[in-house]
Amino acid sequence: MRIISLASGSDGNMTYLESEKVKVLIDIGLSCSEAEKRLKLIGVEPGQIDVILVTHEHSDHIKGVDAFSCKYDKPVFAHREVWDDMKYKFSKTPIKNRRFFETQSFFLRDIKVTAIPLPHDVPCFGYVFENNGAKISILTDVGHTNDRILDSIRGSQLVYLEANYDKQMLKDGKKYSPSLKRRISGGRGHLSNDESAIFIKHLVESGSRQIVLSHLSRENNRPELAYSYITEKLKGYGIIEGKHVKIDVASPNPGTIFKL
Repeated sequence: MRIISLASGSDGNMTYLESEKVKVLIDIGLSCSEAEKRLKLIGVEPGQIDVILVTHEHSDHIKGVDAFSCKYDKPVFAHREVWDDMKYKFSKTPIKNRRFFETQSFFLRDIKVTAIPLPHDVPCFGYVFENNGAKISILTDVGHTNDRILDSIRGSQLVYLEANYDKQMLKDGKKYSPSLKRRISGGRGHLSNDESAIFIKHLVESGSRQIVLSHLSRENNRPELAYSYITEKLKGYGIIEGKHVKIDVASPNPGTIFKL
C-alpha cells in the first residue's frame, strides 16, 4: 500500500491510499478543484479514484465529496449513521453512488477495511486498512481513547493519530468561547498533545513504528510544539523518537508518502 496525507487540520482533511487494485480517498475536506490539484501533484488523475471513504459529516472532512463524486461518478462509502447525518448536505451524488456499510469489516477490492466507532460529537469512524501483511490506521476526531480502540488498531505499522490541541494554548486562547473550549477538550471532542502521547506509548508497545500526528488545530497547536512536546513526553516513558518510533507531523499541505 501507498498512503499520503494531502491535507490535515482545521481547514480540511484528505488522505490518499492505494494498493495494486484500488485507489481510495479518505475524506475530501477541500474544494473539488483543490482536491484535483493535490492528486495531480502525486501523479494521480482524479478520474482514477475508485472510492471515496468518509469518516464523518463535518465540513472539514466532506466539503468536496459531493462535487467530486458527481463530477467523476465515484461511489461514496460511509457508515449508515454517518449517511443519516450527511445525506441532507449532498445534492449531486446519485443514489447509486451512496454506499452504506454497517458491519465492522469489508473489502475494497484487495484492501480489508475495518471501521472503528470513535467518540466524537457526531457519528464518526476511524479506519484500519490491511493488505499483504501491511496494516495502516487512521484515527482523527477522537474525543478519547480506550482499550477497544487500541485493540482495533494493535499491530499497525503506521498510524495517523490526532494531536489536535495544546492544553495551554486552548486555555489561553481568546478566539474560542468557553463552551467551544469545553467541547474540544471533552470526551467527545478532540485529542490533546498529552492524550496523543499516552496513546502513542501504547501503540509503540504494541508494535507501531511510524506515527503521523494529524488534525492539528490552526488556533490551538503548532507542528513544532506538537512534535517537541510529544517526543519529550515519550522520552519520559523510555521511548526515543528515531530509535523506537518515527514521528511525523501532517500539515495543511501534502506530506510524506509512505509505502508498506
